[in-house]
Amino acid sequence: MTIARKPSLGATVGRGMAAGLAGTVVMTAFQKLVEMPLTGRGDSYAPADLAEKLLPLPEKRGGERNVRNYVTHFALGAGWGVARGFVGRAGLSGQPAVAAVFGIMYPGDIAIVAGLGLDRPTSGRLVTGPSTAWTSSSSRWLPAWPTSA
Repeated sequence: MTIARKPSLGATVGRGMAAGLAGTVVMTAFQKLVEMPLTGRGDSYAPADLAEKLLPLPEKRGGERNVRNYVTHFALGAGWGVARGFVGRAGLSGQPAVAAVFGIMYPGDIAIVAGLGLDRPTSGRLVTGPSTAWTSSSSRWLPAWPTSA
């Protein structure tokens, strides 16, 4: 009988980072090539905004801001990948692993973004319905934050 050994801590982190970066490449390509052309949504600078709020960095414009945006975007993706690596190292796989990573990472992301005041849409007209608020864009597909009356 062969007993499966857990990968080393370094291997777990390295493979998780690689997987997170690969996933971020795929998701970013889909956004740029499919979702944004269909919805008419422009580039998001939320990652750069986050970096500028968390770190003592001066606000940048133009090409420097694009670089900061992508570096932060891919660093966040790598972080999600590392979390997935540790969940796998703990023995979870498949949908339970996905649910565990989501449960670990997403609440923290939301808390940080809300705590820093980065949780409000920067543009769009609010259209209210019976139970949902939607941002009015060319496609009206993007959910928006409800406003208080």
